[in-house]
Amino acid sequence: MSSPTQPGFFYEQRKTCIVIPSKIQSPGLWKGLAGGSGIEDWLDFAFPRVEFVIALVFIISQACHYTFKHLGFPLFTSQLIAGLILSPAVIGETASGKLITSEAINGIGVFGAFGYAGLLFFSGVKMDPAMVITVSRRAVYIGLLAIVPPAVFSVTILQVFCLSEEERVKALGISIGYVASTYPVITCMLSELKIINSELGRIAQTSAIVSDVLCVLLFMIISLFRENVDNALQQLAIIIIYTSFVFLVIRPAIKHLIKRIPKGKTLDNFYLGLFIFMFLASIVMAKWAPRFRYLGPYVLGLAIPDGPPVGSTLVEKLETMINHIFLPMLFATAGMRVEKLFFIIRNHISIITLSNAAIAIIVKLGACLLPPLYFNMPLKDAFTIAIIMCSKGAVELAGFIYANDKRVIDAEFYAMLFYFVLFMSSIVPMLVKILYDPSKKYAGYNKRNLMALKLHSPLSIVTCIHVPDDVCAVINLLDVAWPSKDNPMSVNVLHLMKLRGQSTPIFISHDKTKSLRGPSHYENIIAYFDKFEGNNWGAASVNAFTAVSSPDFMQEDVCTLALDKTASLIILPFHRRWYIDGSVESDDKYIRTLNSRVLEMSPCSVGIMIDRGSNINMPLHDDPLSELEYKVAAIFIGGPDDREALTFAKRMALNTRVSLTVIHLVAAGNEEGDKWGKMLDTVILRDVKDNGYIHYKEKVVSGGPESATMLHALVHEFSLMIVGRRVDLESRQTSGLKEWSEFPELGALGDLLASADYCSRCSILIVQQQQTT
Repeated sequence: MSSPTQPGFFYEQRKTCIVIPSKIQSPGLWKGLAGGSGIEDWLDFAFPRVEFVIALVFIISQACHYTFKHLGFPLFTSQLIAGLILSPAVIGETASGKLITSEAINGIGVFGAFGYAGLLFFSGVKMDPAMVITVSRRAVYIGLLAIVPPAVFSVTILQVFCLSEEERVKALGISIGYVASTYPVITCMLSELKIINSELGRIAQTSAIVSDVLCVLLFMIISLFRENVDNALQQLAIIIIYTSFVFLVIRPAIKHLIKRIPKGKTLDNFYLGLFIFMFLASIVMAKWAPRFRYLGPYVLGLAIPDGPPVGSTLVEKLETMINHIFLPMLFATAGMRVEKLFFIIRNHISIITLSNAAIAIIVKLGACLLPPLYFNMPLKDAFTIAIIMCSKGAVELAGFIYANDKRVIDAEFYAMLFYFVLFMSSIVPMLVKILYDPSKKYAGYNKRNLMALKLHSPLSIVTCIHVPDDVCAVINLLDVAWPSKDNPMSVNVLHLMKLRGQSTPIFISHDKTKSLRGPSHYENIIAYFDKFEGNNWGAASVNAFTAVSSPDFMQEDVCTLALDKTASLIILPFHRRWYIDGSVESDDKYIRTLNSRVLEMSPCSVGIMIDRGSNINMPLHDDPLSELEYKVAAIFIGGPDDREALTFAKRMALNTRVSLTVIHLVAAGNEEGDKWGKMLDTVILRDVKDNGYIHYKEKVVSGGPESATMLHALVHEFSLMIVGRRVDLESRQTSGLKEWSEFPELGALGDLLASADYCSRCSILIVQQQQTT
């Protein structure tokens, strides 16, 4: 039996040799080698040693991540392993004594502590405190049950099995690490797995907010309980005064500053420096309340309004440096502190702690399963959320490092806790990736395409808008598609905005009965679509939405809306825009990536609109009997995408102001292919030939170059051309075109018509039929 006064619990007393004066900066490695001294003498100096260790940490962690990322391990795990590789447990006491000394660990530990303070600060900046009172009941229940039951079980076990009051108090402080479900850790893991925009990710994130509030309160209670009454009251008073000052003085001042910044402008460098100074000053709070040293940056971050211009500027300018330079040092030093790779747990308190941690995780899993199942969530998804709530990461690890540095726990106890975090940070992401694939919910088990629509049934469309320039082309395309009382149309407008300075994505459904609050350009977007609805009263209905999320996850918002609205078609703007003279105006790689991802996972058909500044940007004539014709061409080769494109074109032909020409490219000679597909092609073309208001032309071509020459001559005759994507279909009509492809996601003909060689005023619509399973 070990008591708190024995080495089994506390650190042993150690003697430290200090060199005076301190050797800080060396004359340089090359000068040392030239003078006859080796690399060991060079490493006797503090600064070169720290630089060398930092370089080793980055090299080893990146090598580990390159190896382990294929197994589903996050970068955080690789950084822990890198620190473990440089620890005495792996490289041995001799090598560690020469390279990774305690001075080196403390040196890079300063960078790590600064990185951890930055992590909490930016977690606060990206969180909206108002979300605490707006979370759903399901999230509240999950957040509460993730903390309360395991905390009750942990306290009960410690009360029963701990032998002394001091053991009980210290073990209770450690228990926060395996009971907690913290918002920064869960948000980082969801981002790493790229599911933060999924429905399950949103539930887990809002649940983490509730858990985080409880964790902070629980930590404060336990920490104050460990102090004597006078110290506890003094630190509590400091926390209350600091928090009140931040929210009653600093936050209103920041809001006043935001009002003075012109719309669209970023934060000046002077104010950026002022916020950095405030962040550094918040860390000084540790001098008066050492147990709450990192609460200061977190509270300050919460007081800064998320989003532009302040929150977004701080995140864009500083977060990368914190996350990729300073924070990895914390994780690496955590591994460097491990002294034994393998050990046998013998002392009483370690056995209790390990058992307590295992029981707390099991209880947490069971408790977090209950609310999702109660709200009729599938068992697999409910279990995934429960696993996510058991995530461990930087926050828990920092607590264990603090206990180790303050000699509350010994080396063996710390190693056990380190392996616990390493195990949980590895297994949780792997299990989540196995259990939850967000793209599967978009799988097309039901037909949601234009060909599957019954006669006179409503056409539901999701159209995406990035900038106001996208509006006119989309609205006129919808006008050409001719909504009528016999063929009604439901348009769901999704305005996509990049998430800046926030960690929580936002999805807003705009109620027409309420005044809009937002950027003036978005009010104009809504006004345009309201006018479209008014011009087609009784034939078209418009619903407006805004999605604020990271460009990496926008496809989740698009596909989820299409799934919820049972849409048959998603219209996406092309990533490249042109001036009237044909020169490129903008080329957004994020939009291109988004379009490619939507094409891969869409639950319905997809159309990519390439606007060349043609007549599609000009309102159609109001008189349906006017001689003005809007000329549309549908290029048909064959296959499901071409049939879908032709179906949409046939709908346009119902508009008396539209002149539709179907150009059928036929390969010279007989061409083998899918007999069933050819039969479907024949059926839809027979309907076109028998239709008196559609012009049908058949062009025989011998290969891709001849098709390209023919289209180059035709592109100037039309205002809009519609083609199928046909990415995986090989045909003689497009042979050789892929070799010169600039935009493979558009297909052979789509890429050809989008190239700079076809600099006409004709706009292009590339259509892909729903990918069914």
